[in-house]
Amino acid sequence: MKFLVDAQLPRRLVVLLRKAGFDAIHTLDLALGNRTPDRVINELSIKEQRVVITKDSDFVDSYVVKQQPWKLLLISTGNIRNTELIALFVANIDKIAEGFKVFNFIEINQMSVVFHS
Repeated sequence: MKFLVDAQLPRRLVVLLRKAGFDAIHTLDLALGNRTPDRVINELSIKEQRVVITKDSDFVDSYVVKQQPWKLLLISTGNIRNTELIALFVANIDKIAEGFKVFNFIEINQMSVVFHS
């Protein structure tokens, strides 16, 4: 599974995903960095079959209307510390990876992982 981590999320998330055996890149490492337009992120997601990980609800709108990006992981935790976010991923990465075998849109918050049809 391949992931594309959006700019507002920490690079440490990419490190964690790679250590867990996944292919992961951060939008800050793309040519336009934190100014990479959502359209470009969506196109890269589709081209490389990457799950976009984001807090940005614009991606939810795009997914619902256009089925873009390829797959979406929405982080709906509100503002939490990066250490708490990393801990959420450590606790749930296997569940998330399994979920993407069936679902294209998954949401994670402090209490649960939600699989959207």
